Amino acid sequence: MRKVKVEEAIGMVLGHDITRIVTGEFKGPLFKKGHIVQAQDIPLLLDTGNDFIYVLELTEGELHEDEAGIRLAQAIAGPGIELTPPEEGKVSLRAKRKGLLRIDIALLEKINSMGDIIISTLHNNTPCKEGTTIAATRVIPLTIAEERIKEVEASCRDTKVADILPFQLSKVGVAVTGNEVFYGRIRDSFDEMVGGKIRGYGATILEKVIVPDDSAQIARSLLKLRDMEAEIIITTGGLSIDPGDVTKRGIEEAGAKIISYGSPVLPGAMFLYALLDGIPLLGLPACVFYYQTTIFDLIFPRVLAGDKITHKEIIRMGHGGLCLGCEACRFPVCPFGKG
Repeated sequence: MRKVKVEEAIGMVLGHDITRIVTGEFKGPLFKKGHIVQAQDIPLLLDTGNDFIYVLELTEGELHEDEAGIRLAQAIAGPGIELTPPEEGKVSLRAKRKGLLRIDIALLEKINSMGDIIISTLHNNTPCKEGTTIAATRVIPLTIAEERIKEVEASCRDTKVADILPFQLSKVGVAVTGNEVFYGRIRDSFDEMVGGKIRGYGATILEKVIVPDDSAQIARSLLKLRDMEAEIIITTGGLSIDPGDVTKRGIEEAGAKIISYGSPVLPGAMFLYALLDGIPLLGLPACVFYYQTTIFDLIFPRVLAGDKITHKEIIRMGHGGLCLGCEACRFPVCPFGKG
């Protein structure tokens, strides 16, 4: 470090904390170590009795933590993400749009293994609103060799650590199945339990039909929704192994290709996922009418973003797939679906 007059320190890096004391009101840091001195800082420094300060002198090829943080954030962020100004070396990344957070976990681990560089993120596949903070990055030391940052930039040239996939699909067709609903024995609660969630993501319910436990009628209703150009089709109920539950049979009779029937997620064990002429079809078990958070909340945002759901990915959801049934649900700020 080098001792310099404050008037000559503009643009230099402060090498120590500067304390400010206002009698009876305040005592704390005016500027912290690592702060880059600005012209407007000079009167404040003089008012605190600092005619001279000690500054860090960067050598050629060395970066201050703020510049390093900015370059790291720019390297790892996809086009759906914006950056915040650095705070003590940390740069946060925020969603520029509503969508699904995608994290390249392998690349994230590679960068975090380099030493002196850290990236912290939310979980992969987290649904985000505009402005959601999804990650933060910084270097550990106050200064770092520029070559270290260039190594990260090279690793992220073709693939980004984080991005927000926009929700691409919006038109949802719904087939509520069950004699008890069709004949008015119980109230249809789809709009209350599921419809609000659909609209919360910015999607619309193109059409909702109520059909009895008849596989042929279920099949016809699904084809009707397809012909209405629904981009996502949802069925509810009738998916257990009971002989009277025929929704799965109706889905098959409609010609849908079943990708997965049954899931290692609770609530959501009897979930069905299929494709009907390429249209994602979500067969929701009856649990969606009794539990606030279910497999629907894990799968639906991914489908909206155009994600391709495979049987293997549904199997992987068993890790973290147990809902704790908290008295006050805070999903998605909880471990459910975060394996």
